[in-house]
Amino acid sequence: MNYNRLHQQHIEQLISMCSVHHLTEDTEAILFYSKDYTEDLSFEPEIVLKPKSVDEISKVLEYCNSNAIPITPRGAGTGLSGGALPVKGGVLLSTELLNNIIQIDEDNLQVITEPGVITELLQNAVKEKGFFYPPDPASRGTCFIGGNVAENSGGPKAVKYGVVKDYVLNLEMVLPSGEIIWTGANVLKNSTGYNLTQLIVGSEGTLGIVTKIVLRLIPHPKFDALLLVSFNSVNEAAKAVSAIFKAGVTPSALELMERDAIVMAQQFIDDFSLTLSDTTEAHLLIEVDGNNESVLMDEMELIYNTLEQFDCGEVLMADSESQKTNLWRLRRVVGEAVKKQSIYKEEDTVVPRAALPELLKVVKGIGTEYGFRSVCYGHAGDGNLHINILKDQLSDEFWNTELNKAIRELFQEVKRLGGTISGEHGIGLVQKDYMDIVFNTTQIELMKGIKKVFDPNGIMNPDKIWV
Repeated sequence: MNYNRLHQQHIEQLISMCSVHHLTEDTEAILFYSKDYTEDLSFEPEIVLKPKSVDEISKVLEYCNSNAIPITPRGAGTGLSGGALPVKGGVLLSTELLNNIIQIDEDNLQVITEPGVITELLQNAVKEKGFFYPPDPASRGTCFIGGNVAENSGGPKAVKYGVVKDYVLNLEMVLPSGEIIWTGANVLKNSTGYNLTQLIVGSEGTLGIVTKIVLRLIPHPKFDALLLVSFNSVNEAAKAVSAIFKAGVTPSALELMERDAIVMAQQFIDDFSLTLSDTTEAHLLIEVDGNNESVLMDEMELIYNTLEQFDCGEVLMADSESQKTNLWRLRRVVGEAVKKQSIYKEEDTVVPRAALPELLKVVKGIGTEYGFRSVCYGHAGDGNLHINILKDQLSDEFWNTELNKAIRELFQEVKRLGGTISGEHGIGLVQKDYMDIVFNTTQIELMKGIKKVFDPNGIMNPDKIWV
């Protein structure tokens, strides 16, 4: 695809469409928008625009579409697959000023929000009304709800409550042509035509820009209980995951952390209150929630009894809200903690949960074969394992060539186990070369055809998802 570089006339026109909310010459700010949380990658846009309304976005997209100018949508920039990187230069369009919660509909248990609202702020706002929006990625304190929609984010609560797609009812979006549409209706059931809403969820900004989001809510559970269980074998920890469900318990979260993940998190937040035994290889963080405290205690007892079948060490039950908060903090900072250790690549694999022990075995085997160190953690309850491959002292040549062979081998094994190459982080820039592993030519051409219908000139988030 041939794109136009921005000339002064283009810049002047674009600036006029977004009032004073733009950046063209602030080198430090431009550098900030050239990155997200993906590895150490950086691509500078030619201009950063910060529209404040759907009408401003409409004008920008129409102009870019008419002038073959690439445009990269960006939320908070917390993505891990390079989805917000402006690899073709052009326009970086930030949604940060579209940051209003428009309405909390208490009668219909819905919320209408703009995309630039921080996820945790949205969760807190609906919680004050007694409602619950469960999807909670680790970056919920900084990520935007619009980015969550773009990636179909999940987080720890997904094991019981589902991911973003399970809560999106309707979307207002701007097409590359500048036309503004709604994708569905603010209803719980909709069998009217193709489901455009679900098509847009997880499309990573390649089909248009979402400007309003209608989410369903549920009543907030009144009680929860939290366990941290140590295991002397990471394989035993992975096996215990499936056993808990087979015993009849559906946790509201079930997280796996290898020993190195815990150690790095402790170092990152300078909190060593959790003592690790010399024999501990992994931990499971297990939460149950609901509206009947005695039922939760029965579920906890059932989990205890189930865990007796496995090679576990200490079982710690959080006895206060502060202890729960501290344990969750340890889990949520793991990604940042690993990043501080080394340049790394994070592979967001997902398999059927019973295949998790085999996946961990495969990861460590490939690591031994190719000579790299990995730190694994993730949402074990739904089989979603985050595999962090650390560069450490590996050469640049190995990192940029041989490691790709190892990742391809890993993804082929994930496919063999019945899984796929991204559970919640998306494909973006860094995983697009591996799409042939999980899709055949017919499937890929169908999806590329959908992209062509929405974005015939290919201006929306170019070089993402597809090669």
